[in-house]
Amino acid sequence: MEERKQAVRIQTSILNGLEKKALVWMAERMPRWVNSDMLTAVGTIGSAIICAGYILCNLNINFLWMASLGFVINWFGDSLDGTLARVRNQQRPRYGFFVDHNMDCLNEVMMFFGLGLSPFMDFRLGLFVLVAYLLLSIYVFINSHIKGEFKLTYAKLGPTELRVLAIIANMILLYVTPIREFRHEMHFLGIDYALSALDCIAIVVLVAVLITYFFNFIRDAKEYSKMEPLPRDDS
Repeated sequence: MEERKQAVRIQTSILNGLEKKALVWMAERMPRWVNSDMLTAVGTIGSAIICAGYILCNLNINFLWMASLGFVINWFGDSLDGTLARVRNQQRPRYGFFVDHNMDCLNEVMMFFGLGLSPFMDFRLGLFVLVAYLLLSIYVFINSHIKGEFKLTYAKLGPTELRVLAIIANMILLYVTPIREFRHEMHFLGIDYALSALDCIAIVVLVAVLITYFFNFIRDAKEYSKMEPLPRDDS
């Protein structure tokens, strides 16, 4: 079987340098009985904790602490699984790519479902943001196959920075009551909406992700078109 060449990871986020050092340090000290599959499972458990934490906020706002803990657990498992395989020289490009990124998509679904079922975000809006995020993920997966590049960072923000921003947002919702209770009334297409602060942020994120997706899609489509021009019709 032909060996699959691993795509080059393009990671230029703000915390990338510090994060790499921390992950390698932890991987070198990880007990031998711990493997990458276990860490991938830990990342998924973290996503389930995030989802449960946000949903339980309908009962008590302090469950935001649980959601924030879930982000930390998710970062630990999701970021360390690949690093552990590289440090131990145990990479399995096909298996790792298949399992890791399928679990990533499942993790995102759990996170956004939790947010949509929380008291902070409209469920429909949460689904829109999820779809936009998955569209961008699909674009990255396809490009990793065609270009051999796996781009993890946009506008200097990668998964780790987004987790940090989510934890900060949780703390703001927990301790800044005016923001938590903010509602903006609006009428759109015959329907009345009461947008929370997180809804407003989600709309901005949705627009930003869609713009990023379409800009990069059109740019790369033009590049691939130049690489593979239509054959001349000599008939």
